[in-house]
Amino acid sequence: MSAQAPSAVVLIRPHRFAPNAQTAADNAFQRPATEPADVVALRAYDEVTALAERLTAEGVTVHLFEDETGAHPDSVFPNNWFSTHAGGHVAVFPMFAPSRRGERRWDVVELLKERYRVQDVIDYSGLERDDVFLEGTGAMVLDHDARIAYVARSHRADPVALERFCTHFGFEPMAFDAVDEQGVPIYHSNVMLCVGTDVALIGLDRINDPRRRDEVRERLGRRRDLVELSAAQLREFAGNAIELEGASGRFLAMSERAAAALTAEQRMRIERTTRIVAVPVPTIELAGGSVRCMIAGVHLDPRPVPALPPALAAALATASA
Repeated sequence: MSAQAPSAVVLIRPHRFAPNAQTAADNAFQRPATEPADVVALRAYDEVTALAERLTAEGVTVHLFEDETGAHPDSVFPNNWFSTHAGGHVAVFPMFAPSRRGERRWDVVELLKERYRVQDVIDYSGLERDDVFLEGTGAMVLDHDARIAYVARSHRADPVALERFCTHFGFEPMAFDAVDEQGVPIYHSNVMLCVGTDVALIGLDRINDPRRRDEVRERLGRRRDLVELSAAQLREFAGNAIELEGASGRFLAMSERAAAALTAEQRMRIERTTRIVAVPVPTIELAGGSVRCMIAGVHLDPRPVPALPPALAAALATASA
């Protein structure tokens, strides 16, 4: 199994989803909803349900949590507030928008402790009081094999928090400045970069500094086929994908919109090693994130399932005979 491709994920299903007005100022991928709030909420609920069902059908373990409140518009994006790491480590992150800080759910952390081997939980959320933020695997795209954290600089990715995370978790930070066509900073690294086992998707020309761009190209290209994405493809969320491990091997999960934006040549290069699984999430994408943002990967070893007492096991076997 690949360190890049978790076989279990956490999803949050929102009951009252809406694009978050508090994050619209710096999220150029975000769009306002044009339909009634109840219609938008129902469609978002159905899209998360369909994604959970598709991942389950692919053989991925899905831990699906409900958010029945309307207090956390972006709760559908749990990868921003926590991450998990081999060796039993969990990180909890400081969030930029005040409306997002309530997304942190300790019932999620408790489930991870119950179902997986968790040795420690490092909570960085106290940095919010100092206006220091690092929005998880939205702000960072992690190469678990080479131990590199790729980061587009923004106020959602503070260098102090990044340095602390990399020191604690054993990653080398590789930060760069990246902007869209209008010169607006890319708000999250995971909308311009996806790192898989054998392939990486990246909007390289969004990186300002030519020298840094070449360094990123060289580091990613050592292990992977580098598929370069245009700015137009990034706007279609083609960079917002995640590699997962299913019953039939590794696959790249992305939205139907993202997959449709790929050229035939790009798709062929990806599918040499990694099958594409595309699901429609157009309502969720109004909030400025797509499939990768919706998925928090579980990079933890599962706990063994306790054996049933012999008498109970015999009784169950008899009943099913």
